Formats: sequence, C-alpha cells, structure tokens
Amino acid sequence: MKKNLDEKLIQKIMSSHIPAPMCIVSRSGKIVGANEHMDQVFLYGDLQDADFFQLTGIKTSELEGVPEGERIIIERNGKKFSVVADDETLEDDSLIVFFNDVTVYEDLKDRYEAERILVARINVDNYDEFTDAVSPETGASVSGTVERIIRDWAGEIGGTVNKLRDTLYSIYFHGSKLQELIDNKFAILDEVRSIETGADFPLTLSMGIGVGGKDIVETNEFATGALDLALSRGGDQAIVRNKGDLQYFGGRLQSVEKGSKGKSRMIGQALWKLIQQSNRVMIMGHQMADMDAMGAALGIYRMCLACETESYLVIDTIAESMEPIYRQLRNAQEYNFMNTEKALSEIRKDTLLVIVDTNRPSYLEAPELLEKAEKIVVIDHHRRGEDAIENPTLAYIETYASSASELVTELLEYTVERKNVTRLEAEALLAGITLDTNRFAVKTGVRTFEAAAWLRRAGADTTEVKKYFQQKEETFLLKAKALASAEFQGKGIATAILEGENPGAQVINAQVADDLLNIKGVRASFVAGKNEEGLTFVSARSLGEINVQIILEKLGGGGHLNTAGAQTQISPRETLEKIMEIIREGEKK
Repeated sequence: MKKNLDEKLIQKIMSSHIPAPMCIVSRSGKIVGANEHMDQVFLYGDLQDADFFQLTGIKTSELEGVPEGERIIIERNGKKFSVVADDETLEDDSLIVFFNDVTVYEDLKDRYEAERILVARINVDNYDEFTDAVSPETGASVSGTVERIIRDWAGEIGGTVNKLRDTLYSIYFHGSKLQELIDNKFAILDEVRSIETGADFPLTLSMGIGVGGKDIVETNEFATGALDLALSRGGDQAIVRNKGDLQYFGGRLQSVEKGSKGKSRMIGQALWKLIQQSNRVMIMGHQMADMDAMGAALGIYRMCLACETESYLVIDTIAESMEPIYRQLRNAQEYNFMNTEKALSEIRKDTLLVIVDTNRPSYLEAPELLEKAEKIVVIDHHRRGEDAIENPTLAYIETYASSASELVTELLEYTVERKNVTRLEAEALLAGITLDTNRFAVKTGVRTFEAAAWLRRAGADTTEVKKYFQQKEETFLLKAKALASAEFQGKGIATAILEGENPGAQVINAQVADDLLNIKGVRASFVAGKNEEGLTFVSARSLGEINVQIILEKLGGGGHLNTAGAQTQISPRETLEKIMEIIREGEKK
C-alpha cells in the first residue's frame, strides 16, 4: 500500500518554479494542493479540498492512459487548456495535473477547420426509372426543380456547383458550414423527397461529404467513396467521411426497384466468365445459414455445374430449421460440402470465392478465407456497412431486392437453361425469397414475383416450400410464450423476449417479430433471445415508418428499412433496453 502524501511534500511541489498552472489530485478526486498559477484557469481563489470533477468535468480515471495523439481540452476563464496528468512522480496514487494554455493553437485550429475546403458529391437517385415513368414535360419540370433546390442549397452554404451530368453534382464549400448541415440532418434530403413527381415513387438524393483529406484530391476521393457507400446502402441518405470516420444521415425510404434487368444480365455474364476462368469455386454464406443464404448458394452452385467447374459449399453449422433441406442435399449426392478447416487447407490462388447474403466479414461462415482468396464475388441485398468486404473482384449489392435468392435467380435466367435447374434448387431459391419477404408481404416488387414465376416454371412446388417452414411442437410453444410476453412501449413499438437458450433463436425471433406486426397499432417490433451458445440475437421488423436498419446498425447489425437483425454479447433484456435508449436518443435529435 502506497502511503499518503504529507503536507511538506505537497508544499514543496507547489512552490517549485513551474510556470504552468498545476495541482495535485488525491485518489478520492479532491484537490490537495494547487500552485499560484491556477488562478489563470479558475477565477476563484482557494481550491483546497475542491472536487476536481465538479471544477473541470473530467474524471481522474480519464486522465490516465489517454491515447497517443489525443488531448483533453477544457475552456475556462476565456482560455483553452490542455489537461495532462503525471501519475508516476508521486509515491501514492495521487496525480499531478498540469493545465497548458493552448488558446492560440486551438483558435488557429478552429480557424483552419472553418476555412478548409470540403467536397460534396450529390447524385439524383431513381432518375432513369423516373424519366421512364412520366411524360417528357413532367420529367423536365421536376428535374429543373431538383436542380434549383441543389443550387439554392449550395448558395446557402457558400458553395460552388459543378454539374457533372444529369444526375451528378459536385459542390465545394468551407468547413465552417458542416456542423450546420449536421445539425439540420441534411434537410435537403427531405426537401427533394417531398417533390410531387407524378410517378408512384419519389426522387431522392444520395450525398457523400469528403472531409479531412491531405489535399483537395484526397478530400474529393473521400466524397466519392462516401457517395458510393450511400448508393450501395439504397440511397436517400448523406454520408460524411472524415478520413476513417463515417456519419450517416437519412435513409428513410425503401430502395426503388429498378425496372431494367440490364445489370443482372451484365453481372451474370461477368460471373459466368469468372467461374469458367477458375479451377475451383467455393461458395459461402453467413453463419448459421438460413433459407435465403442456402438458396442463393445453391443457385451459384448450379452455375458452376453448368460451367463444369469444381465447386464446394462451405458450411460449418446450420440452424435447426435448415435440417430438412440440408438432409435432402446430402442425400442427393450431387453437392460437395466443406467445413472451414478443410476449405482453408484447399483454397488456392486461382480459387474463386463467392459470398452470398452478406457483405460483412464478421458475419461469414469462414472469414479467414477472405485473406487467402485473390478473386472474391459478393452477391447481397443488405445495405453495405462500414466494415464491408473491401475491393471484391465483382460485387452485386442491390438493396432494392427482396433477397439474395431473388438476385441469384435473375443471374440464372441469363446464364443457365431453366430445364437444368433441379426442383430442389428451385424450391430452395423460392424458399429463400419466401423467407425474406415474409411470404411476399414485405419488400416485394414486380421483379420478385417474376423471379418466383421463373422458379415455379423450373419445377418449384409451393407445397414443398411450405414444408420447409413447418415447426416442431416445442418451437411453436416457444413462439406462443414469447408473443404472450410482448410489451408495448408506446408510439407503435412492441418488444418481446424469447426465454432460455434455443438453437433456433434467430429464426424464432424473426417469426415472432413478424407476428407482432399483425397487431393493430404496432409500427415496429424488436424480439431478442439467446441461442445455445449464449449469444443474443435480435430481430427487428417495421411497416416502413420506422427505419429498424439504422437502429440495429448501432448494435453492429444491419439489414433494411423494415427488416434488420443484430447479435450482441449482453442479455436479451439489456439488448432491448439498449434499443429503446437508441430510439429515445433519435427522437431527441
């Protein structure tokens, strides 16, 4: 045990000829000594026994272990001070705390931040679909209104506008305006969305803001990258990129379904060539694969068979609900399976790795394969996250799509003869679409039904598909108990907890969340429960008024505006409490 400081040592330290304000803070957070220069920081005199936290707003624990390159700054008496602690000089646990006057430096830094040039890249979303849906006169009128709004907005922030093409603008403005835009949550998004277009969907904007580049070229690259991310997340949002940090705003609307399948044809042909050029293909979905991941994986496997390319499905564990189809696949003896261990030993430089139904490494069945694969393809319908797989050889991430199975079905239409798709594969793909659309009730567009019709013609039996969703008696009772425990939090939000630890927690949570939306007045539902390993899964559903994807992103999850999920290490009840806290914080802003 270290001894307490005595009065003589305190006086000796305080009477030293250090010109900076300085004090000693005890283990209890009390000031036990202060030198004469402390009056530069605080106007009042005697600081003896004063509470350090009340004076500065800083806990003593925050002063220890401050990361390199970071500083604690306080503003007092019209000046700015950097607060630094020395915890090694004294024999006990007390701290010597120095207050360095950095007013000139901080003012210069603020001036630099205010005067530096930022870049905004703005894209008008849904433009091609809009011009196809309205008359030329209406199209010209609405397009003119959008351009006027963008130019007026640029004028308000003192920016200069460059129109790069009909749908793309670049704006340069000073950093002093950024906080104002953030405080207003980029209100221009709402203004454009509210325009009456004459079509059955609105025009929206996607925006990327570049901040903090070492020069204007790098700042422009930040803006372009942020815009690409906004578009890949479905549009109708602004993303601010300050070096490695990202801030998201907007994202209220569901992505508009693209009328043309031209991109599907192009991606299908590109993937076909990649498969043909590879000696081996490994196909992988997310952990605890569901019907959408399995269906999409089987669709890609069929493409590989058509190319006569050796291929493998990488699967370690499956959910209980997946056992019937997994058993059928094994019995068919037509499909090659690998676990993670074998895949890591078998993967080669010329191996093509195809990832379906996720774009996040942390969700993968075997994320280690990413480091060994030189050619990676990503096919997904979820919004792209900050930690998305970087630089894939080919990416097909379309947030308008109902499911990965819908996307893969369209790829099959342009690459494989329908008669070569087996009934089992067609039913797995249809089951994937059925799952992610909650039986065609949500996120279902014209192309979703077209994909389902193609699979039906390929032999998919809807009765057999329905069997994939049959439940065991104990599962049904668990669902009923969770529904009976539902709590209604007000403002149309319902929550429920799946008790105990259940192998099928992820699937049961989703089904309970779907069922809660059937209750009149419920606009969004959140259901949490643990799997057999003690990991908490949470499923969220919405009728569209509440963006559950943005809420669950704050827990490390993701998804869509009306369908999202996440995993946490805390209990189900704590998870739901955290979600309600996030919702309340969002309402305050």
